[in-house]
Amino acid sequence: MLPLAILEPAPVAPPRVGAFSQYRNQQVMSASPMQLVLMLYDLAITGCERQDAERASAPIRELIGALNFEIDQIALDLFRLYEYCLWEIRRRRFVDAGGILRRLRDTWQEALGASGRA
Repeated sequence: MLPLAILEPAPVAPPRVGAFSQYRNQQVMSASPMQLVLMLYDLAITGCERQDAERASAPIRELIGALNFEIDQIALDLFRLYEYCLWEIRRRRFVDAGGILRRLRDTWQEALGASGRA
């Protein structure tokens, strides 16, 4: 007969959250909606620079999910740009998608600065 300790599962240590992860989490939780949009653009641009389709596409899908089509025509225009970026990423044309995303990010950065929330 086997000792009981062999049959019991070993305790699993909880995942460690590093200082950077804690900092990043705090940064996201305290960001304004406009700052969150900038963070998503940064993630998508970084994904394009690394030629990583999933890392480039995931933030764009989040941006699409945040659009409010009931407010203005701009939501539809942004949707079309985001869809085009996703299409370019699927075709592995990261430079083209990244360029569009950089211009959009710069525009959002200007708007954030103009609103006095920089």
